[in-house]
Amino acid sequence: MGTVIKLAFSPCPNDTFIFAAMVKGMIDTEGLEFDYRMEDVESLNQLAMDEGVDMVKVSYHAFLHLSPVYRLLDSGSALGFGNGPLIISKKKYSISDLDNLMVAIPGEYTTAHLLLKLIAPRIHQKKILVYNEIEDAILKDKVDAGVIIHENRFTYERKGLQKIADLGEEYENMTHCPIPLGGIIAKKKLGIETLDKLNRVMHRSVAYAMENSGAVMDFVRCNAQEMEDEVMLKHIHLYVNNYTLDLGPDGRKAIARLFELALESGINA
Repeated sequence: MGTVIKLAFSPCPNDTFIFAAMVKGMIDTEGLEFDYRMEDVESLNQLAMDEGVDMVKVSYHAFLHLSPVYRLLDSGSALGFGNGPLIISKKKYSISDLDNLMVAIPGEYTTAHLLLKLIAPRIHQKKILVYNEIEDAILKDKVDAGVIIHENRFTYERKGLQKIADLGEEYENMTHCPIPLGGIIAKKKLGIETLDKLNRVMHRSVAYAMENSGAVMDFVRCNAQEMEDEVMLKHIHLYVNNYTLDLGPDGRKAIARLFELALESGINA
């Protein structure tokens, strides 16, 4: 029996797409075996903070706090242009209108929350909800507005909700950098040899999915929570790109820029 790695990622299509090959035995895992679980984004961030798993997909906001304990892998990131979180509402508001209103966020340590703090720092009334509960909370007037991520950016309009701002677009205009949303990290205490293996296996898994999408789609569909195929594929195309295969110098520079802005703004939580 090989080394067993406790792994956690979300059931979102971009995550199941990139992890399918490694957890379902479609590629060479160099003797590593994966005991995996799926959680929503903020639960994954908390799991990493509790050091409850060896390898995990986290928000880059969370990684700002986790870097002493975890190494960022070169592959598996959601990072790019045009894929940032949106602020939506039922009524027509401007960003400044939200200063005294209740805004739902998909988690304290999500990158969505970090971008909200960078772009709209005067919003202080926030309610943390699981990301897929935010649209309904707005519709039922439990909150005035919300920051949405993942597939909700493809569904909010059909529910009669409207966009107040695209936080990703605002961030891109501010920095001219791609947005680092989430990445794959592994515990440093696993040791260099295992970490290097994980790096190679993650790259192999992403490359396999990109080249053999049909082979991994069953795994994606069975975890996509009744999502329509069209939405699922849009989701994958939005969040999986060349940076997912390999961050490269530009990707790592974009992450450093996000962290720099957070620290300059005094955002350390």
